[in-house]
Amino acid sequence: MTFSDIFKSSFLENVTSVSLLDMALALILALGTGMFIFLIYKKTYQGVMYSSSFGTTLIALTMITTVVILAVTSNVVLSLGMVGALSIVRFRTAIKEPLDIAFLFWSIAVGIVLAAGMLPLAVIGSVLIGLVLLLFVNRKSHCNPYIIVLSCTDSLAEKAAAAFLRQHLQKCVIKSKSVQKGAIELNLEVRMKDDDTDFINALSEMEGVTNAVLVSYNGDYMG
Repeated sequence: MTFSDIFKSSFLENVTSVSLLDMALALILALGTGMFIFLIYKKTYQGVMYSSSFGTTLIALTMITTVVILAVTSNVVLSLGMVGALSIVRFRTAIKEPLDIAFLFWSIAVGIVLAAGMLPLAVIGSVLIGLVLLLFVNRKSHCNPYIIVLSCTDSLAEKAAAAFLRQHLQKCVIKSKSVQKGAIELNLEVRMKDDDTDFINALSEMEGVTNAVLVSYNGDYMG
C-alpha cells in the first residue's frame, strides 16, 4: 500500500463524520453532568468507607459513553462492530452498595442521551434524578435501629437483662443467641425511645452481665 492509497482510503472520510464543535460540546456537557453525578454520589453516600475513585469513575464513565455513542451514531457499520466488541467485556468488580448500581446506570444513560443530541433531556433529567436522590436517600428515620451485643453468665442474668431492656426500649428482638458453658451471648436488634444511651451503662452493671455493647446498625455488614 502506497501513500496515495492511504489518502484515498475511506478511513480518512470518517474524520469529518462528527464535527469538532459537536464533539467539544458533548464532552464538555458530559464532564459537567458527570461532576454533578459525582457530587450527588458524595452527598448521598451512606456506606462504611467512602471511595473517591468510584466517584471519579462516574465522571469518566459519562465521558467514555458519550465518545462511544458519538462514534456509533456517525457510522452504522461501526455500530454493529461496537456491539460485538462490547459483548465480550466482563466486569468482575463486586458492587457492595445497591445504590452504586443506580449511579452507574445514571452515568451511562446521560452519556448516551448527550451523544444523541438530547441535551435538555440529559440536563433536566439529571437535575430531577439528583433532587430525588437527595430527598429520599438523606431522609432520616425517626427511630434508628441499633444492635446490642450482650454477654451473660447464666439464664437468670439473661432474663433480668431482657426485662430491663423491654422496660427502657421501644422494641427489642433477639437476632441470635450463642451459648457456651458459663457464658451466653445475645445479639439483639433494638429501637430506643430517645437518643439517651445511659441505659447501656446500667445494663453493663447488672449482676450476671459481663459485657454490653451498643452498635449503630443500618443494614450493612463489614466483611
